Amino acid sequence: MRFGINSLLFTDTFVERDLALFARARGLGFDLLEISPVDLDAFPAAAVRRAAADEGMAINMNFALPAEANTISPDRAVRRRGVDLSKRVVDACVAVGAGIYCGANYCAWKYFTGKPRSEDEWLWGVECYREIAEHAAGSDLLIAAETLNRFESHFLNTAADARRFIDEVGTANVAVHLDTFHMIREEDDMAAAIRLCGDKLGYFHACGSQRGVPGKDLVPWVDALTALREVGYRDGITIESFHPDLSIAPLVAVWRHFAATPDDLAAEGRAFLERTCAEIWGEPHG
Repeated sequence: MRFGINSLLFTDTFVERDLALFARARGLGFDLLEISPVDLDAFPAAAVRRAAADEGMAINMNFALPAEANTISPDRAVRRRGVDLSKRVVDACVAVGAGIYCGANYCAWKYFTGKPRSEDEWLWGVECYREIAEHAAGSDLLIAAETLNRFESHFLNTAADARRFIDEVGTANVAVHLDTFHMIREEDDMAAAIRLCGDKLGYFHACGSQRGVPGKDLVPWVDALTALREVGYRDGITIESFHPDLSIAPLVAVWRHFAATPDDLAAEGRAFLERTCAEIWGEPHG
């Protein structure tokens, strides 16, 4: 099992000055750095690939579509911008050797109509996601759709939503991305939701129920991680948290410190997950 940390705990985007995060994450015991290149124009893809290789770190990429590039918009031109932007993200993922392109990558993050998801939105989303997935075909990249809680999206809130979505997209390079922070707000049974995804579960965020340190929260960790073992999941388990002093904090409603430092949050969370996984899988990390 590989353990990862999201770069947004330390920085608002990922540019040249953030390359040292690979060594920092490695020093904290992580195998995987999930990076969020909010500004694609300033994203140093070649340098990122070298830095990851130097530290022996795997890379995943997380990107949330903005309102002007919304793939479920009723405006065809906006949907087209969403597909085109997503293809640029896919190209960046391939350039750095990322394994997974994850996150709110199927519609604009925090886009709401004031109504439940419509059939038109569903069809638009499936059509656009299929085109994006076909653009990535031939690479080793897996595209994973993350379920979000009701305060961040009305489109894919549950594992059942995401499983149906990727099944209808129908390409071999798409999967479900689950996150315990969102799941504890939307699922009736977290372990059952994981089992429902089965071998279509492509990526897993292990996040505190309050975005804090995993293990110091309300997530039913033993049940969730046992379900991961039961479905044969062997990929990355990544912590996604945020620092209240960064500009992203208001967007994710993080107003307080969950640990003395970001490094403490990351290291404490990794130690808990590593220890618990070793007990459940019956084997040490690595």
